[in-house]
Amino acid sequence: MSTTTPTPTPATPAGTARGSAAIIWRWRVVDIVVASVIGVAAGLIFMAWGVGYLGPKALLEPLLPGLQGLLDGPWLFAGVLGALIIRKPGAAIYTELLASVVSALVGNQWGGFLTIKAGLVQGLGAEVIFLLFFYKRWSLPVAVLAGAGAGIFGAVNNMLLWYAGSDTTFTVVYLISSTLSGAVIAGGLSWVLARGLAATGALNRFASGRSVERI
Repeated sequence: MSTTTPTPTPATPAGTARGSAAIIWRWRVVDIVVASVIGVAAGLIFMAWGVGYLGPKALLEPLLPGLQGLLDGPWLFAGVLGALIIRKPGAAIYTELLASVVSALVGNQWGGFLTIKAGLVQGLGAEVIFLLFFYKRWSLPVAVLAGAGAGIFGAVNNMLLWYAGSDTTFTVVYLISSTLSGAVIAGGLSWVLARGLAATGALNRFASGRSVERI
């Protein structure tokens, strides 16, 4: 009887790829902690902007109804920034939703449930874009698209809740304004902020801090 130990069959490339993807996409403790810090900090910014935006809103509304959508961007950045830094499925939804929960708990004029619902919808808008790129592309164009996605989803939610029955002009202007604000502020500025943090070495435990993306 042969006592030769059979040579282990090597893992197939496909199996290895699936295993590597599972490891890359698995959330670590540090991912949860940093995403939570981003969410809480963003929630405080949301709360402050809930008061600060009233002045600019009073100036924009008389110029063209719907133009106040340009002010939506500061409420949309948490999901995009969280995803750009954490680079894991669900990061956009998690950070945007947590930020809205913090904002709701501290208190605002829109009420807790509607604030949290808005955060979920806006986070989903950004998450969908990163999903379309299979969580493999984190460049500036993708970040801008994610910000625009958050803007579109958030604008539709706001139209249904707060601006139901608005005329066509208002609807078109508001949707375009909110999408543009999301693309520039939530998308572009979040990408710049993530790159700036990476340059300091603060993100060395993340892929976002160890790689340089193509623009």
